[in-house]
This record gives sequence, C-alpha cells and structure tokens, in this order.
Amino acid sequence: MFAVGHLALGYLCGKVASKISKVNANLPLLFLASVISDVDILIPGLEHRGPTHSLIVASLIFLPTFFLYKKKAIPYFLALTQHSILGDFLTGGVQLLWPLTTKWYGTHIMCMVSQANILLEWTLFLTSFTIMLKSKDAHILLQPHPSNLILTIPIFTVLLPALFSFPLHVPPELIIPHLTYLALFIISIIIDIWD
Repeated sequence: MFAVGHLALGYLCGKVASKISKVNANLPLLFLASVISDVDILIPGLEHRGPTHSLIVASLIFLPTFFLYKKKAIPYFLALTQHSILGDFLTGGVQLLWPLTTKWYGTHIMCMVSQANILLEWTLFLTSFTIMLKSKDAHILLQPHPSNLILTIPIFTVLLPALFSFPLHVPPELIIPHLTYLALFIISIIIDIWD
C-alpha cells in the first residue's frame, strides 16, 4: 500500500478506536503512527516489511505506553498495526511475527500498482477526508499546536515517493491524494510555526 492508503487507514482506525474508547486522539500522532513502520526503508541492511512491521515488536514497544496511558494508547496502537495487518498484508507480505519467525505473511490479493489497489486507496482517501471534514478534524489540524511539527515525518512519506520516486514510484492516479495530504500537513506546520 502507498503512503496515502496507510495515512487514510491509520486515521480511520484511530478515529474509530477514539470513538469507541471515548478518548481524543492527537491527529498528528495518528498520522505518524500510521506510517512509522516504513522507517525500515531508510535503515541500511534492514529488510522492508521486516522487523518494523512485526506485531510482536509493536506490542513490545507499546507495553509501556499502555501501562502509562491505558485506553488512550489504543488509537495509536491501531493506527500503527493497521499498516502491517491490513495495508501491507493485502498487497504483499510482512514478517508479522518477527523475531519468533522470519516467515512472511500476506494474501498477495492485489499488486500495489493494480487498479484494485488504486481504487482501494482512493476509497480510503475519500472516506478519511470526508470524515476529517465532517468531524472538523481538518479544522483542528489547521490550528496551531506543538504536535503539528510531528507531521514532518508523514510529509516525507508522501513527498519522497510522490515527487522523487524514492523508494518507489507512485502511480499517476494516486498523485492527487498524495498531494492533498502533503498540502494539509505543510499548511498545518506553517500555521503552527507562524503562531
């Protein structure tokens, strides 16, 4: 799945978890959690969709967070784990149980550049953006808040592939959703800096 799909799905999972657990999720943290697994792309020698995509690693990292913040941590944990168990599981394989096993799990239902995946990512994007507008989350993102600077990391996950084809080429059909997220995140940071 491309960045736009992970961002949309992370937001949607976090939003649903926030509603159910009755907590207010920090939107920049949700977006960060939804794409942070792909940090492995920038670490030499670390296999993409390997250890950073493991549910075991995510659970171990989140144990202190669950201990400290209890149900407030749930939206971020779901935003993080959707990356592996939904997004990348469908479009390839992931080492879900690393370090217990290096076996790859995935359905390979669709290729990342297939029309089915592009349609899925557009659907997720439109759904998430509609909910962001209706719930006024887009308005909240455009308010000054120190956590808005966290959006610099999701900006790179959108910017590098969409504009520089690193580490992969984004299909032209997905450029508009990528640029929409990019604009929203950049404007959010600019508003925060100028305040």
